[in-house]
Amino acid sequence: MFKTNWVNERQLKRKKRVGKKLNGTADKPRLSVFRSNKYIYVQAIDDVKGETLAASSSLALFKGKKETKLNKEVVAKVGADIAKKLLDKNITSVVFDRNGYLYTGKIQALADAARDAGLKF
Repeated sequence: MFKTNWVNERQLKRKKRVGKKLNGTADKPRLSVFRSNKYIYVQAIDDVKGETLAASSSLALFKGKKETKLNKEVVAKVGADIAKKLLDKNITSVVFDRNGYLYTGKIQALADAARDAGLKF
């Protein structure tokens, strides 16, 4: 087992607590977020079948371009991209799984951009 610091322990507690209540279906998939120091990844998951319906990331959007910093503008483009992919598949409503991250800063920017693009959650 690896040693974690207190911030990671708090995030893991939030992730477990919230994860018990969230479940995605084909009509209303779970929009799961993972954030690293360099990139952000988002995927829409159907938990009933256990498959990913759509995915987007800052790594995929800016591949081949000069190194981009992970800021709110980049995250907003990822949120708009995932919303566009889901709306193309006629999915308008999702369950937002912030994966234990606090709903501030980049996570909030991602959610706001997805809402502005037409997703409901």
